[in-house]
Amino acid sequence: PAGRLPPLSGRVYGRRWLVLLLFSLLGFAQGLVWNTWGPIQNSARLAFGFSGWDIALLVFWGPIGFAPCFFFMWLMDKKGLRVTVLLTSSLMVLGAGLRCVPISDLEIRKKLIHGGQLLNGLAGPTVMNAAPFLSTTWFSPDERATATAIASLLNYLGSAGAFLVGPLVVPSPNGTAHLLLASQSNTEHIKDRIEAVLYAEFGMVSLIFSAALAYFPSRPPFPPSVAAASQRLSYRRSFCRLLSNFRFLMIALAYAIPLGVFSGWSGVLDLILTPVHVSQVDAGWIGFWSIVGGCVVGIAMARFADFIRGMLKFILLLLLSGATLASTWFTLTCLTSVTHLPLTTATLYTSCILLGIFLNSSVPIFFELFVETVYPVPEGISCGVVTFLSNVFMGVLLFFLTFYHTEFSWFNWCLPGSCLLSLLLILCFRESYDRLYLDVVVSV
Repeated sequence: PAGRLPPLSGRVYGRRWLVLLLFSLLGFAQGLVWNTWGPIQNSARLAFGFSGWDIALLVFWGPIGFAPCFFFMWLMDKKGLRVTVLLTSSLMVLGAGLRCVPISDLEIRKKLIHGGQLLNGLAGPTVMNAAPFLSTTWFSPDERATATAIASLLNYLGSAGAFLVGPLVVPSPNGTAHLLLASQSNTEHIKDRIEAVLYAEFGMVSLIFSAALAYFPSRPPFPPSVAAASQRLSYRRSFCRLLSNFRFLMIALAYAIPLGVFSGWSGVLDLILTPVHVSQVDAGWIGFWSIVGGCVVGIAMARFADFIRGMLKFILLLLLSGATLASTWFTLTCLTSVTHLPLTTATLYTSCILLGIFLNSSVPIFFELFVETVYPVPEGISCGVVTFLSNVFMGVLLFFLTFYHTEFSWFNWCLPGSCLLSLLLILCFRESYDRLYLDVVVSV
């Protein structure tokens, strides 16, 4: 009926913030579960008999979980957010539950833990791809970048939470913790503390699943903007458009290479910092503040992009320049025998935190630029392709790490190299804002 037609400029609903909160909490929990083992790798080795190969593989299940990424993109495009979110959260509940099965046989227990990490990795395509789709579906044009930033960066904040929770709850056996903790660091005590973390994460994931099952609509009654109501390309035509768009491939590589390398690097940060005599607790704090800083700055940058539209490329140039300098500083600092730069806790904290701030805060800006560049390709498909590429690069890096895990200088040099390559690609990229043009011109 004509009386029910929404205004051309769109309509927003207060419930959009509840939808954003539920999705963001799901992403937070997925990141927390994925990064459980890296920050406590020394303790896990003692309690469960994990090897360096096991620790790398536990992180590796994240990018492996992106193998069915295109199925989740299709599901989101055809069935909407509710079905996709419920399937994703149910996989996370099953995965978190498998890790808690109380079996005394360590070999079987290790297999269950690996299986749980794989199921949690299968949730990655949704929590990392769907943020721009959710923001377009529920939010007005002047809130989209902010909503994308919150929905996408909470997954990274979950990874940061693992850097904080793991080392503080689980005692370290490597002699670098406080004396009180060190005196209690027997195998059974450490195993009990790890299991407490696993049970707590299982409870969190189950609670979020229950909330999403009770209320998580696919879309609002009326779209919030012209772009949200417009017709999009089909699944097949979208892939043809993406693969034939050289500008999209350029900016996709600019995102996938440095973010893939950084995700793999941060997932085994404790493993990398142990040879330079950094304790498990200090490595956890470094990882925590680097990701938290990136989340805070990323949301601020996205809010700035909502106010000053058409500046996405300029923002990315600033962020990638800072990431290149920070990663070079960290890599040279670790080569103390060659560069003779001071290797202190302060320099490691500063360089790692700056690197995390610059790279993590670029994620929502990249996502918005992807959508603007290839519109009317659906948001879930365009961002799904680039996050799949990012996880391919992370997977390749971690694959080599499973074989070359005794010396990490090559791993550290991958950071500044990938940031510099991304900076050059962004410099050569010609930006366009097709979705924003539609919202502004047609609405007017």
